[in-house]
Amino acid sequence: MSPDFTFSGSVRSAAALNEQIRALWMRSGGSLSAQERAEYELLVVKWAEAIRGEVIEAA
Repeated sequence: MSPDFTFSGSVRSAAALNEQIRALWMRSGGSLSAQERAEYELLVVKWAEAIRGEVIEAA
């Protein structure tokens, strides 16, 4: 994982996580290594959690 990639339990917005996902794809040139794939999967899980949290807040 990249040095600035952390999951410290902090809550990040879905938009911020989406931006990280987009940046990962841009850095990788559209083809993820095994390490990048693991980072991507973690980001997607966190993004889904953030989306659910935002939907619950809106309700």
